[in-house]
Amino acid sequence: MHGSAASLATSVSSWLLVLLCAVSGAYCLRRARGSGGGAAEAVMGFGMALMAVPLGGHGDGWRAPVLGVVFCGAALHSLWLLRGGPHHAHHLVGSLTMVYMVLMAGPGSEHGQGHSQAAGPPLLTGALLLYYAGYVMLGGTRLITAGDAVSPRSAAGPGGPAVLVRACRLAMGMGMLAMLLTM
Repeated sequence: MHGSAASLATSVSSWLLVLLCAVSGAYCLRRARGSGGGAAEAVMGFGMALMAVPLGGHGDGWRAPVLGVVFCGAALHSLWLLRGGPHHAHHLVGSLTMVYMVLMAGPGSEHGQGHSQAAGPPLLTGALLLYYAGYVMLGGTRLITAGDAVSPRSAAGPGGPAVLVRACRLAMGMGMLAMLLTM
């Protein structure tokens, strides 16, 4: 009985993570269409949603290679955009984190066994957990202070989209943190 309840809770939380990432990706895609930027964030949101889908081992063989190529491409794109400013460093870290998680969870990986034998992955996972925990804390603080400056009535005005962008980034940061916690 406990096994089925734990399995149900894991499945529900996985689908909630899929929903959170997909909604964030959709918002970023909508923003990118309006030339407000966000294409990289849309790719990250949809990729995170796809990676979080609980397939239960059935039909999972295609996911790792496809997502690996997508996130390697996103990392190269972020590396190219770094010449425009340090903001894109976070996108680079995010893309490389997703590549790392795809490699660790992909078919044929020794997920779980490799962590206990090698010192690299636990240290890298720990460093990424610290990075994303700090990112979420900072993003939450920025969102709270931005919310103080924008009244609910002016949410459709100039400050509204900025608050939604911060909320979207915070949601994806929390999603990344949740996925790293399962490593």
